[in-house]
Amino acid sequence: MAKKIKIPHTYVIVFSIIVIAGILTWIIPGGTFVREKIIVNGIQREVVQAQSFHYIGNSPQTWQIFSAIFDGFVDKSDIIVFCLLIGGAFWIMNQTRSIDIGIYAFLRHTQKLEKYRFLNYLGIDNLIIVLLMLLFSTFGAVFGMSEETIAFTIIFVPLAIKMGYDSIIGLCMCYIGAGLGFAGALLNPFTIGIAQGLSKLPLFSGIEYRLFCWVAINIAGIAYVLWYAKKIRKNPKSSIVYENDAYWRKLADNSGEDVNYHTPRAAWIVFSAILIVLVIFSYYYHQTILKIGLSSATIPIIPILTGIYLVSGFLALKKSVHFFILNLLFFTIAFLIVGVMGYGWYIMEIATLFFVLGLASGLAFDFTLNDITKHFLDGARDILSAGMIIGLAGGIIIILKNGQVIDTMLYSVSSSMSSWGTYASVSMMYVIQTGINLIMPSGSAKAALTMPIMSQFSDLIGVSRQATVMAYQFGDGFTNMITPTSGVLMGVLGISRIPFDKWVKWVFPLMIILFILGFLLLIPTVTIKLNGF
Repeated sequence: MAKKIKIPHTYVIVFSIIVIAGILTWIIPGGTFVREKIIVNGIQREVVQAQSFHYIGNSPQTWQIFSAIFDGFVDKSDIIVFCLLIGGAFWIMNQTRSIDIGIYAFLRHTQKLEKYRFLNYLGIDNLIIVLLMLLFSTFGAVFGMSEETIAFTIIFVPLAIKMGYDSIIGLCMCYIGAGLGFAGALLNPFTIGIAQGLSKLPLFSGIEYRLFCWVAINIAGIAYVLWYAKKIRKNPKSSIVYENDAYWRKLADNSGEDVNYHTPRAAWIVFSAILIVLVIFSYYYHQTILKIGLSSATIPIIPILTGIYLVSGFLALKKSVHFFILNLLFFTIAFLIVGVMGYGWYIMEIATLFFVLGLASGLAFDFTLNDITKHFLDGARDILSAGMIIGLAGGIIIILKNGQVIDTMLYSVSSSMSSWGTYASVSMMYVIQTGINLIMPSGSAKAALTMPIMSQFSDLIGVSRQATVMAYQFGDGFTNMITPTSGVLMGVLGISRIPFDKWVKWVFPLMIILFILGFLLLIPTVTIKLNGF
């Protein structure tokens, strides 16, 4: 009888990739482009100079494959700390059972919609999955939501489990949804904005065709998720992560029906303290400029949210402290969106916001300071494995950078396209961007590396620079959902407790679908006269 092949642990897989990257530094000659600093859309960026590539001495990596793990932790420290703070904050919330109650109440209300024949025909669960994925896809397309999905994973994975699905469906609701939008990139300033700026194209031009692409990408992605959801709903044990989800099923056993609904005095104190802070912020930030692409609107959004908080918080406290904590979670998400769109928030600010959410939840529930500390440390400990894999994956990029091989790989492939036709060249650009994204998942860094070269190369072969941007957009977006060098992917997988090898097995068919779709969507960019191309 043939011996069953045992899949290596995720840590073994990632470290093996580090070793392979080290071997490549011995095979591929060292090379580099000359870089210069320029202003792109008002922000200073370091970009490569066209035709400036030159070979340099080899920098083969040996013992550095071990030190790369340390360097990877340092390089990804912001995302690791983000995960630890998120994990600690949500663990405090979990101890109040507020999230359990919220999920239970949400599902109870959605079941009432089954009395409507049309909605029941479509499937209430299907509508929930589609609407949530479209919401996060919009966030990904408009302001590049990516790291933020780490925080939402802790909410949607338990929701999916209680709906009768698995952790993969929970991850699809937020992470895959945002990933599809990120690939569609309607107004994403961190990808399309930078790529078009470096290509000297009008900012966010060609949006009409990108909107069509965004719709096509979402149809393909959501259809795949719904097909899988139907399969799991029919037979939950057919899930490839059924055993891994035992952790989540154990947490989901609490329905929320045996909770002692109450409102301690501490909750009213927390409500009042937050209200005072919001009133002060409303005074100093009475107007906020919210930016969406090239458009902006000045809105008194913080005073508006403060007024809503006053009413909703009071009503929630009259019901129970659990609903007040859920109310705090809602406003945390609202201020996250305002912070990102209006004040340029990134990981540090968002992590701080959720950390305060955790503290406020614990204090409102009348936990002692020692209790809050214990719960926070338990949560950080629970999420530590996610931080470990993020740091380990960061070592892959460190090895390739220190080995000086990334520029050589880009130069070798791009210079081989000079005799190709227009569509073949655009397609090859797509393949190159996809390959680079596997080792450099940062969209802005990749744009700075490739677009100054690709945009000028496209002029020589008679291809629209906008088509080159589209090739970059698809190459940058799709493989974010599978590359082990992505700190965000490894973070959400770690939080969801989904092994990397099982994730690859599930997502690989979707990647094939999206990759082929990318080729098809590039055809009109060189065969049809499109607006902005």
